[in-house]
This record gives sequence, C-alpha cells and structure tokens, in this order.
Amino acid sequence: MANGYRPEIVQRAFVDFIGSRLHPFWSLTTPKLRLIARYTLSNDLIALQFETNRAFKQQTSKTSNDWQGGQYLDLRVCIDGVYHQRSYSIVGLTNQPLWWLDDTSDSNTTGQRNTVTIAIKPQGLVSNYLTKQMPLAQVVDTSLPLGHFTLEQTSVIAKENLDNNKPTSLLFIASGSGITPMLGLITQALRKGHHVTLLHYSRNVLPKLEHQWQQLNDTYPDFTYHLIHTEDSTTYLAGKRYLSAEGLLSLNLSLADTQIFACGSQALLTGLYKAAAEITLPTDKQLRDNIIVEDFGTALTDVDNGSNQVFDKTVSVEEHTVYLRSRQRQFSSNTTILVAAESSDVRLAHGCRQGICQLCRCNKISGVVKNIQTGKVSDDGYESIQTCINIAMTDVVLDI
Repeated sequence: MANGYRPEIVQRAFVDFIGSRLHPFWSLTTPKLRLIARYTLSNDLIALQFETNRAFKQQTSKTSNDWQGGQYLDLRVCIDGVYHQRSYSIVGLTNQPLWWLDDTSDSNTTGQRNTVTIAIKPQGLVSNYLTKQMPLAQVVDTSLPLGHFTLEQTSVIAKENLDNNKPTSLLFIASGSGITPMLGLITQALRKGHHVTLLHYSRNVLPKLEHQWQQLNDTYPDFTYHLIHTEDSTTYLAGKRYLSAEGLLSLNLSLADTQIFACGSQALLTGLYKAAAEITLPTDKQLRDNIIVEDFGTALTDVDNGSNQVFDKTVSVEEHTVYLRSRQRQFSSNTTILVAAESSDVRLAHGCRQGICQLCRCNKISGVVKNIQTGKVSDDGYESIQTCINIAMTDVVLDI
C-alpha cells in the first residue's frame, strides 16, 4: 500500500491471550515478573528478586539505563481471586550485583540484567502475601519502572552548580523502610560524582545496611552517613532524637545549594518541613524549595512559618477551572483536582487518594498547581502531577 501501512494478520492481543494460557510468563506486550528468590535484610525488610519476561526487557531497554535509582514498580497481585495493586521500590540499578550477597563476579552481574529486585516491609494483605505466602516461580503482572524520585529532580540546583564549577551536594533523609528507594539512588549519585550525605532514622539496628554504607564510605570519600537509632541517644544529631533544625545545621552543609531527598513516615516529613521553616538561608531562597519527597504516609502537615496547621485535602481555596483536553470537558475546582472532578460527576483514575499509588498521575499542559503534602507550587507549564494531592492555583489544562 502507498502509505506503508501493514495490517496485522494476527492481532498481538490474540497471540498474548493464547500464549498466556500455554505459559503465564509469556507475553508480547504485558510486562511480567516471576519470583525467584527472597532475602531477609532485617526484621522488617524483605527483598524479593524477580526474573523479567521478554516484554519487560524490551520495553525498559528503550531507555539507556533501563531504570533509575529511586523508581518503583506497580505489581498486580491476585489473592483469593481478587486483584490488588501495590507500589514497591526497586533495589539497586541495572547490571548491579545485589550488594548483600557480597559477590561482584561477572556471572552475578550478568544475572542482574534479567532480574529486578524490590524491597518490602511485611505489613498489610499484599505485602504479607508477597513476603510469606506467594510460592517461588509465581508470576505477577507489573508496570514498567515508574516515579520521579530520581536524580533528574536535581536539575535546577545541578545546573546552577555546574555554571559555577561546583559539584552538587545531595542530602538523603529516610526513616524506617523509607530507605528502600534510596538504596539504588545513592549508589547512582556517587557514581556520578555528587557529594552525598545520608540520615537514616530507625528503631532497629540494621547490620546488613550498615555494612553497605560502610563499604560505600570506604569506596567514595564524598559519602557520609549518619545512622540514628531512636532508642540510642549516642547516635542522635545535636542531642535530638528526631529530625530538627539543629540536627540539619550540625551537618555543616551549604543547605542553600543542597538538594534534599526525603522518604519516610508522616512524622519525619512533618519534622523536616518544620526544621526547614526554622532555618534561614543566606540567600533569598527557602529551604523547603530544595526538598523532594517520596512518602508512605497520608495527609502531611503543612508547616508554614513554624506553625503546625494541618492542610486539609478538602480545604477551600479560590475557585479555578480545570479543563480536560482530550475529553473536552471542564469543571470548577476549589479543592484537590480529584475531589473537584468527582463533585462534578467527572470520573478520573485514582487509587489510594493519598499520593502513594500513583494511579491518578497525569500530565498538566498548562496552569499552576500546589502540592498539598509538600506545599510546593508548580511552574506554569508541562509536567506530571497527581490529581489527588494537587489543587489548582490558576486555571489548569490536563491531558486527559
């Protein structure tokens, strides 16, 4: 045909349907994982290693690095005939040996090219099933690697520092299992030559993790770590059990030029924003603008000028119009975009409603929104947002 179009004689969807009946791991289009090993990293952290199918390999290999440190997978798990979807952080990087095996042989590295490993805290229906009940060789559907908790978020500060011939300073702050998305992210940052500082708050001693941080410290002189065991006062920063302004200042970092990655409980993130509000930078910047958050909590306390006022997800603000470009529909919004849409009988994709599962994420074409968990106000331009935790500050156009 003149236009070069070649119709499919046999539809790929049909081939996938037949293939899945012959072998559940086989698919031309659907990424799938097969469980091959479990590793206990601590009393409350389990690593699951999966073999990836051909569709996963082909679709991730379209990018040069396959996936980045800090990203996650959405797993679709069937339990008692009901499908559940949950997000789990990827441990490590492509072609990187599993560090807790203490084996850097070429054969081990080669094996990582065909596997992906996630870390799970055994709690809740799906996590308990994955870590304790799901048999080896079981197959689950998965998304491709997702998430924006990556080094690409350092772009603004990194560009400023590169213009002045300065390396980028990165500060990673985690509590409990919030360390999981940082395991690959920190290694990636060190390989790129960044100055990295880690604060990890935990109630338990984690020998395997401590061994990993010490190995990185021996290898990279620009890596410093502080493990704060909340039951051991000798590990506290500035004599404080939890995160505080005094603790951040005791690190002797140029905070105005430091990108901060934070992941953990609501209490940790609330403490971080409170501390940021108490610290005056020597420039016209605010420290909270340097913070990137990946959280497992619910609504976050929005700290403004040191106050502890809770920013309700349904708080009223000035009313603006949200326009859905693909549907050619619009509605008025004076609360989160998701809630406003539902109030106008407009159905949008969503899941947890707490900013965790990412199912509501979509692309904003234009307009300004505010994240109610971090307080960060967006630019007036194209970007990916979550409708459940963003409110419209101007008229907004979404690619939905």
